[in-house]
Amino acid sequence: MLLIVGGESEIGVATYRAMQAQGIAAAATTRRREFVSAERPFLDLAADIDSFQPPQQTTAVCICAAIARIATCAADPKGTAFINVDRTLALTDKFLACGIYVLFLSTNQVFDGQTPHVAPDAPYSPVSEYGRQKMGAEAALRERMARGAPAGILRLAKVVSPHVALIDGWIADLSAGKPVSAFNDMVLAPTPIDLVCTAIGSLMEDRAGGIFQLTGPRDVTYAEVAHFIAGCLAAAPSLVRNTSARSAGLPDGATPLNTTLDCRRFREQYSLEAPDVWEVIRESVLRHGK
Repeated sequence: MLLIVGGESEIGVATYRAMQAQGIAAAATTRRREFVSAERPFLDLAADIDSFQPPQQTTAVCICAAIARIATCAADPKGTAFINVDRTLALTDKFLACGIYVLFLSTNQVFDGQTPHVAPDAPYSPVSEYGRQKMGAEAALRERMARGAPAGILRLAKVVSPHVALIDGWIADLSAGKPVSAFNDMVLAPTPIDLVCTAIGSLMEDRAGGIFQLTGPRDVTYAEVAHFIAGCLAAAPSLVRNTSARSAGLPDGATPLNTTLDCRRFREQYSLEAPDVWEVIRESVLRHGK
């Protein structure tokens, strides 16, 4: 039995559905009492977790639950750290004490984004409060791993679902001849969510230890994405209006120069690699019409 903690998060939902589709015995936690079942155990990291027990025969857990908005963490560092660090580690220790493998989802935000393709063992250099919280949880988990705990860390950056609200909005507006605004100083290296689901499943099945990283191979700006979409739709380039993320008052760490991470370990051990950014965006454009 594989367990997804944070079964209502974007990645949690997609991973659980992918496991169900493959016939894998899996469960996913829920914070909604009306959804509770044998495969949907109740768990709220903001409430009591002492009484929580994983489903019988659980062998591996992926912790997807987190408060991941950079602005939210910046506005409430104490409250968000309680979830992202304190409760996450307490729950992790609960699983590890039972011999259950734990896969912890982390982020490129543990680095400052000054350099591309950051190595897994590079020194921490977070700028955002969210990044500092993930660093704290990672560091504690790495100490446990050094003592032999069955655990792994998967760092991700921008994960793209089949229908991203921002991209779908741009496609709809540009198709209708309406202008769109896009940041020319914020970058992304998107990874398709189905690839992330495959990666999570592989690591949990193998109980893989250590640090793994999975991002797109290169960064582009959001403005470049909007211009690319305009080209796909044969829309006038002038419909894309470049704007500044920094001038929009975004919190520290929201506009790193780079988001890519060194993903060689995934390529070498699992033959998994994110496609180029334009393949990902082109697929979004094609799906929009379906």
